[in-house]
Amino acid sequence: MEKIKTMQKRDSTSVRERLSGLVEASDVVALESLLEDFHPSDVADVIEALDCEMGVKLLRALPARLASETLAEIEEGEARSQLFSSLDPEEAAGLLRKISDDDAADLVGELSSHYRDKVLAEMSNQKAIEIKGLLKYGEDTAGGIMTTSLVSVLGAVTAGEAIEIIRNKGREVEDFYTVFVVDSQNCLLGTVPLDDLLVADVDESVENIVEPVVASVLPDSDQEDVGHLISRYNLASIPVVTGDGVLLGRITFDDVIDVIESETTEDLFLFSGLSDDEDIKGSPLDAVQARLPWLFLNTMTASLAAAVVWWFRDEIASATLLAVVMPVVAGLGGNAGQQALAVTVRSLATGSGPLETTEPRVRKELLVAFVNGAAIAVVVSTAATVLAINMGVSVRLGVVVLLAMWGNIAMAGFAGSFIPTFLEKHGYDPAVASTVFLTALTDLTGFLLLLGIATLML
Repeated sequence: MEKIKTMQKRDSTSVRERLSGLVEASDVVALESLLEDFHPSDVADVIEALDCEMGVKLLRALPARLASETLAEIEEGEARSQLFSSLDPEEAAGLLRKISDDDAADLVGELSSHYRDKVLAEMSNQKAIEIKGLLKYGEDTAGGIMTTSLVSVLGAVTAGEAIEIIRNKGREVEDFYTVFVVDSQNCLLGTVPLDDLLVADVDESVENIVEPVVASVLPDSDQEDVGHLISRYNLASIPVVTGDGVLLGRITFDDVIDVIESETTEDLFLFSGLSDDEDIKGSPLDAVQARLPWLFLNTMTASLAAAVVWWFRDEIASATLLAVVMPVVAGLGGNAGQQALAVTVRSLATGSGPLETTEPRVRKELLVAFVNGAAIAVVVSTAATVLAINMGVSVRLGVVVLLAMWGNIAMAGFAGSFIPTFLEKHGYDPAVASTVFLTALTDLTGFLLLLGIATLML
């Protein structure tokens, strides 16, 4: 088996140093020899590790095809925009011509309007129109990640004519997995498998062997929904159509992989109470600016729980065992709530098919929390009763702990499932129901139940 060479298997530091020396010496031949075994994403890692000036020099020294693919692989953001903007408009346009129109639109969309116009002016009218057409769609929509480069045939042609059309178009379209069938108005009729075309009689109409489309999306559909459809139906690509069914473009599975990674990162950040704007490769100052507001918010929500403790300070002073039990009640409630939250957000993220019935998530999680809460409450209250007897405190403390623990875990299960379900129903990302809010809620409820019931019973 041929050994695959990747950047991870090499000493990246020595590679960067050698590349820097070759770039400074303008040794293009040596550069090509060194990088011939590297994937564009590996070269992108090297460029991201260099300063902008050195990155531009390396980009200019690369073969045009490798340079364009490397540029598309660099992580989106200010660094890539600055790197691309450092090229002359003619150089930038030359690189854009060698990559797919969706990748080109992503790069152009990061440029300032003034420089963008200069770059597009250096391109052919057709290519510029294609890019401008994609730029009108939102970044996180199906239109924003689709490509207009595809292979389609008219349903009225014969199988023999379709094969000839596919041969001609296939030379211009990269990585096409599906042949779309359209009518004279470019409305999508379905798809046709290549094997069916090859075995069909050359005079047979394509309309007779066309298969219905399993799934399609509108250009303003959320990119996360596109990922769900491709994953659910195991599609290599999915068509993007207008409301009238006119075929606009396609989205391939490799684009969806990037979408899933982006959406997962966003949900993970939000689930942890962080802004999805934080850049993993950003500076410590950027991280501070992204996280500090959430910590201030958490401080305010935690102050509510502290206020409850202060309100019942006399009861705690008279029964110090309450102070021992408080973190147990609050902590177990928080864990139960996070379990319900994680399961519910996961369920909402994966979605359900059109033939599936959605089980009431809130009712299920409330029932689970009610049963689990009863079991845990019995154990903890038994331990609290034993402690109360040994310390000469009223055994009714065990009943107080039982009711508080049971109530807090039940409330946590309800909140952990209700909050994301409510947000999703009203069009918000359910992942924003972060543990920052849930933990504050379970602490507040746990303290309030424990100390309030203790006030009444002890």
